[in-house]
Amino acid sequence: MNGLIGVIDYGAGNLGSVMNALKRLNLNARFASGPEELVSGDSAANRASPFAGIIFPGDGHFATAMASLTQSGYAEAIKGWIKADKPFLGICIGLQLLFDSSEEAPPVDGKAVQGLSVIPGTVKKFPGRKVPQIGWNQTAAKLNSRLFRSIPADTFFYYIHSYYTDPADSSVTAAEAEYYLRYCSAVERGALAAVQFHPEKSGALGLKLLENWADF
Repeated sequence: MNGLIGVIDYGAGNLGSVMNALKRLNLNARFASGPEELVSGDSAANRASPFAGIIFPGDGHFATAMASLTQSGYAEAIKGWIKADKPFLGICIGLQLLFDSSEEAPPVDGKAVQGLSVIPGTVKKFPGRKVPQIGWNQTAAKLNSRLFRSIPADTFFYYIHSYYTDPADSSVTAAEAEYYLRYCSAVERGALAAVQFHPEKSGALGLKLLENWADF
């Protein structure tokens, strides 16, 4: 892509490391000032988005993050952006929130906490006792993945999470990792990409992945 990259700040951590990684790659990026910057339209009040692509990084609790996105207006803006098939990269919670629901946020009064529902499927807790998974883990990417282009097979990336994504349609899976079980650690569909690990904390090959996404 050519142009400015917008980074969504909803109050989560790890945003500084993402911005530093983009700076190292000489990519033009800034924080989005609000959900209105993700919307394109013809009216004076709804001008074209200044961004060529969006990154949604961060960590946190599924329900808390969704509540923040909904209250701020980012939830609908993100769904609209992805529906228009514009370049989008989710990192960590930015992957999990794309799904329908999460075991981290059990139903309240019989009503489940709804994710963005961009990708059909659920987020589940690792079955073992040693959670969260913290540290480097091999990540097996699909050969046709644009996100992992020119990245060696079974590269180690840095992870920290207690829950994993389980897409209903495995065709969206771009990479897998193993921790108690083999699970989806990255998705790719059109201009949409998201990863469970932290590329901004994964050294030179993490930077290469960010560079690959910037070429979407």
